[in-house]
Amino acid sequence: MRIRGAVLEELGRSRPFAESRPITIGELELERPGPDELLVRIEAAGICHSDLSVVDGNRPRPVPMLLGHEAAGIVEELGAEASAAGFSVGDRVVMAFLPRCGECEGCLAGGALPCTPGTAANTAGTLFDGDMRLHRDGEPVRHHLGVSGFATHAVVDRRSAVVVGHDVPPEVAAVLGCAVLTGGGAVLNAGAAREGDDIVVVGLGGVGMAALITAASLGYGRVIGVDGVADKLERALELGADAAYTPAEAVAAGLRAPLVVEAAGHPRAFETAFALTAPGGRTVTVGLPPASAVSQIAPLTVTAEARTIIGSYLGSAIPSRDIPRYAELWRQGRLPVEALISSTVELDDVNAAMDTLAEGRAIRQVIRF
Repeated sequence: MRIRGAVLEELGRSRPFAESRPITIGELELERPGPDELLVRIEAAGICHSDLSVVDGNRPRPVPMLLGHEAAGIVEELGAEASAAGFSVGDRVVMAFLPRCGECEGCLAGGALPCTPGTAANTAGTLFDGDMRLHRDGEPVRHHLGVSGFATHAVVDRRSAVVVGHDVPPEVAAVLGCAVLTGGGAVLNAGAAREGDDIVVVGLGGVGMAALITAASLGYGRVIGVDGVADKLERALELGADAAYTPAEAVAAGLRAPLVVEAAGHPRAFETAFALTAPGGRTVTVGLPPASAVSQIAPLTVTAEARTIIGSYLGSAIPSRDIPRYAELWRQGRLPVEALISSTVELDDVNAAMDTLAEGRAIRQVIRF
């Protein structure tokens, strides 16, 4: 079938992307789903820093590639194995960008490690079983993290989708699949937040704000946001933070907390998060800086203060377990996911939206179809 989507043509073009236009919008051919796959009509797709990090070349991927990994939509067709797994035509599904086989060493780690075959497929730009369902002018186009959600339709493996109720709006459903899985999981899974814990979040983009509202939903201790952008600090207070500081203000105030989440993907942000962690505390890092980025910390502090540094990919999530949990928190009014959406944009404006994200002026932009 013919679809319309956003294809990254070349890595690392100069900013502003609205002028260099690394992403082109046009028609592609999408094959029908295989036995384990779903054809999904995309309703909404979030624009995430992980998309930007491919566009700017910080996380190289093969091109041409149809971008987008945080999306939700309606199942229009499915294979026999996907049907046997419980999916049906008409389901609203959230796409999760790290499929899980459930059998490899990574999957048996309870969410702490990525799925080995799922990671290999993501790196290669294919679906879970090595399939490529996208073509343009007879040539293959790669899939982004098993989703390629910046398009009118997508074919995804059943292990990349989780059903949610139709009461969950498309924009909310989309953001559950990455921002909330990653930020919320940093607090609940990797950080193992405890009753009475103060929780600090460093970096208040989409993932960081998701961590902040998840922390606020617990009602454990104080929730504190840290970012260099004044508008984001103000927004953090509106979303339930007890206090909000710039990094310099937080350090000068002597702020220390038992759980600190770093969600900026910057080496200086990691250093700030470590500095704000109390003795015996946990520093959870979910940001994805460039591979060349280096931070400096004092190893003696880790030993002398019995600190723990935890790396968490996709919030150490098991999507089939965690997405329904966040959806239920949203239903209860405890997790205001819609408040993370700073604007909706058209597919044709995706290059400019990448500029907005790179400039730190957005929490979460969402493409509506």
